[in-house]
Amino acid sequence: MKSAVETLSPTRAKLTVEVPFEELKPSLDAAYKKIAQQINVPGFRRGKVPAAVIDRQVGRGAVLDQAINDVLPQKYFEALQENELEPLGQPEIDVTKLEDNDVLEFTAEVDIKPDFEMPAYDGIEASVEDITITDEDVTEQVEALRERFATLKVVERAAAEGDFVTIDLAARQDGEVLDGAEVSGMSYKVGRGGMLDGLDEALVGMSAGDTKNFTSQLVGGDLVGQDVDVEVTVTQVQEQELPEFDDEFAQLASEFDTAAELNDDVRERLGRGKRLEQAAAARDAVLEVLLEKVSIPLPDSLVTDELNARRQNIEQQLMFAGMTMEKYLEDEGQTVEEFEADLDRRVRDAVAAQFILDKVAKAEELGVDQNELSQHLVRRAQQSGQDPQEFANHMFEHNHIPDLVQEILRGKALATIVETAVVKDASGNAVELKNLRPDGTIGEPEAEVAEADAAETDSE
Repeated sequence: MKSAVETLSPTRAKLTVEVPFEELKPSLDAAYKKIAQQINVPGFRRGKVPAAVIDRQVGRGAVLDQAINDVLPQKYFEALQENELEPLGQPEIDVTKLEDNDVLEFTAEVDIKPDFEMPAYDGIEASVEDITITDEDVTEQVEALRERFATLKVVERAAAEGDFVTIDLAARQDGEVLDGAEVSGMSYKVGRGGMLDGLDEALVGMSAGDTKNFTSQLVGGDLVGQDVDVEVTVTQVQEQELPEFDDEFAQLASEFDTAAELNDDVRERLGRGKRLEQAAAARDAVLEVLLEKVSIPLPDSLVTDELNARRQNIEQQLMFAGMTMEKYLEDEGQTVEEFEADLDRRVRDAVAAQFILDKVAKAEELGVDQNELSQHLVRRAQQSGQDPQEFANHMFEHNHIPDLVQEILRGKALATIVETAVVKDASGNAVELKNLRPDGTIGEPEAEVAEADAAETDSE
């Protein structure tokens, strides 16, 4: 087999492959055998029809077509390896020459991974925001804990924000109650939001027995975004009574004996969470610095596919949240053009980052073992809310395991880059990343642990 490659662009190549006819012989033999099993010819047993008879009955062309379809994927793969090309997506294949008993020639156009000069990726310098934990942050967490142990008391007064009300509610259009838009005896916290625009404003000031009408828009179903007439009746108003934040409450709600100890634990847990957020920001910052150092040509088809996938994902999330794109853009203060430009930039950065991390993984000779793959499968299943075994079966059946392996390798490559990076916060303090644990605590450096273990062994 001979092959030649023509570079159509930095991200697209055209392979021309010439296959000597003798290399088609195994596929031709298999094609004759398959067709012999499918046809009935008087005087011959099924499966024992000679090739010459098949040529007369079915036609040599049909046999050649089947043999070519069988051999093309293998020869295409061999040509990729021979020319050291990494394809992106499916090729466009054309048979350009077929001379019976002589030669088969075909071309394959395919998007390929771009070649680029990889900059040095050790010791990258980046900066992130300081970790800040305010008294307000701690108070907010404490209040959320107190609310979990709160009690409700019926009150004979008008509802205010923060109260719980029992309501009957119906949405109508043209006087008809809409399917799924009527509830009775529902408990609702005034000011919570997320149900119907205008509901919280209507409820404030209503007492048990009061009824109000207002106009709103549905957030789900076939009539999403359309105006509807809403009638709400309050049947009960309840006031939330929070327990005192004292030592007794600390013993009830936690493993601590005093409110001071619980308060310190809340601050500590907030700090761990903020540390993880800072670490995520540090990874993004390091990758951003690396992206600025290199120029990578990107395949248009890959960018377009990723853009469409992300746009569809955003639209689905908005639909589940009962929000239109127009409302989302209004809340974000963005025009359609600004949204599309921002999405395009983020997609291009993500695609370029993948190419960089793939190259780092290859240079560092990173690998993935079975345990790492199993853990990754479980994490992905949990993220998508699926049963791990069902998720794994789906991945194997649809040949998505190589994609998952690539995800793990990219994660390892990014960790390799970040561990050598010099990241400082806005105050100039070094940000600890290498010894950061998944729970947000800082572990002992590996070298110190090894030295301590050695010293303990020596003392024994």
